[in-house]
Amino acid sequence: MKITRKDVARKISDYLHHRITMPELANWAENMMMEADFESNDFEALRDVISRLGLADTKEFGMTWEDCEYFLSRLGYHANIVVTDTSAMAAAES
Repeated sequence: MKITRKDVARKISDYLHHRITMPELANWAENMMMEADFESNDFEALRDVISRLGLADTKEFGMTWEDCEYFLSRLGYHANIVVTDTSAMAAAES
């Protein structure tokens, strides 16, 4: 299986959007380190980011928002945060 920077960015995005858990992200990364073939143009960035993601579910390493931003940046992506006031939406629906 060939893994691209888009694949890794999508997994990080899935984690940030709570579509997958930290253990699921780490497990996916561990499997990719053992089984995947990294796209040659981005080999170093892919290897570095995926290896770090594989350790993210351990207490010693963990993963912060800043880590996610850095990983995405290494892969050529930028993360944006959108904050919405859900209390205003709830009041409008009443």
